[in-house]
Amino acid sequence: MTMFFTATAAFLFLTVVGGLWRVIRGPDPGDRLMAAQLFGTTAAAIMLLLAETEEGAGLRYLALMFAALAVVVVVAYVRLVWPGDSVEEEP
Repeated sequence: MTMFFTATAAFLFLTVVGGLWRVIRGPDPGDRLMAAQLFGTTAAAIMLLLAETEEGAGLRYLALMFAALAVVVVVAYVRLVWPGDSVEEEP
């Protein structure tokens, strides 16, 4: 079963490489946003798979951190970069 988890983690790493290509060549900001989300969630999945093979709790905490960081990155991106309605304060 360890070999299966390792092979799956390697496949997920290849999807991250594909997502990096989309960040570089993405035609619009939405593509880049989805690729950034892919990085966070895939990193969390890889850490969980490696935690099962190594039987370490530290990697599970690291996966939780990657998942939380992915959410923060998306919120920051939408708040600062995404084109659209901006909230203006009244004087």
